[in-house]
Amino acid sequence: MEPESANTSSTLALLGLRCPRCHEGALFTHPATSLTKFTEMPAACPVCGLSYEPEPGFYFGAMYISFGFAVGIFFAVGIALYFLAGDPDTWVYVTVVAALTLVATPLVFRYSRAIMLYLFGNSGYDPNWARFARRSLEE
Repeated sequence: MEPESANTSSTLALLGLRCPRCHEGALFTHPATSLTKFTEMPAACPVCGLSYEPEPGFYFGAMYISFGFAVGIFFAVGIALYFLAGDPDTWVYVTVVAALTLVATPLVFRYSRAIMLYLFGNSGYDPNWARFARRSLEE
């Protein structure tokens, strides 16, 4: 039986940017607030050894996911400004969307890669790997 602290939810592991196989290892080596290193990922999960790049060029598909995030930001900001700011001038829309897009870039980048890995990385959650990983960390 797994301990209560074990994260078996793939959604929570994705939101926490954890390995899709063991839900323990971090997907990124530095915090998102590190402006120069927020893109760095280890080659493999530090806990279970899952390769974070299943094939060369794997993350090119994440560009489509980040485009979806960008469109969502555009629509959300546009609707919010229209209703909350009384349909301001076009330059206000452009400025606010550009600023929010720049601020959200580290998170959009990370979650686009994480979603790509979870959906197309050919590795689902395996509680045996999680148990093995926890035992290895305890030793």
